[in-house]
Amino acid sequence: MKSHEDYIRLTLDVARESRALGNHPFGAVLVGPDGAVLMRAGNEHGDAGDRTAHAERVLMTRASVAYPAAFLAGCTLYANAEPCAMCAGAAYWTGVGRVVYGLSEREMKTLIGPHPENLTMDLPCRIVLAAGQRRVEVVGPLLEEESRAVHEGFWR
Repeated sequence: MKSHEDYIRLTLDVARESRALGNHPFGAVLVGPDGAVLMRAGNEHGDAGDRTAHAERVLMTRASVAYPAAFLAGCTLYANAEPCAMCAGAAYWTGVGRVVYGLSEREMKTLIGPHPENLTMDLPCRIVLAAGQRRVEVVGPLLEEESRAVHEGFWR
C-alpha cells in the first residue's frame, strides 16, 4: 500500500491535468480498502459549465453509482485540497469512510481570495462531517506546500 502522501501526489497529478484542460486545478482519487485506485476525477467546471462540478463531488457522484455504501465505508477519498462543505456532504452521503486532503480550506481561501469562480468558505470538512450520524475519519492537511504549488498563477 502507498502512503497518504503518495495518494495526495496522485491528486496533484490529476489537478495538473485538470488545469491543463482549462478547468480549476483540483483533483480527487478514490482508493479502495486494498489500496487500489478505483476512480479519479478532476474539476469539470470549465467542461460542463457546472459550478458544482468540483473534483470531489464529481468523483463521489460516480462512486455512489458504481459501488454500494457498505463497500465505500472501507474506501478513502483523497483530494489535493480540503473538500468544501458541498464536497464533504457528497462524501458523507456517498458513504466513504475516510477523507484525506492536501491544502486546507483556510489556506485555500487565503490563496484565492474572493475569486468569483471559487468563493471559498472557511468551513473545515471536519465540522461538516462531524455533524453527521456516522463517523468519517479526516486526515489533513498534508503536503500543503506541494498542494499550494498547483494553484500558482491560476487565480489571478
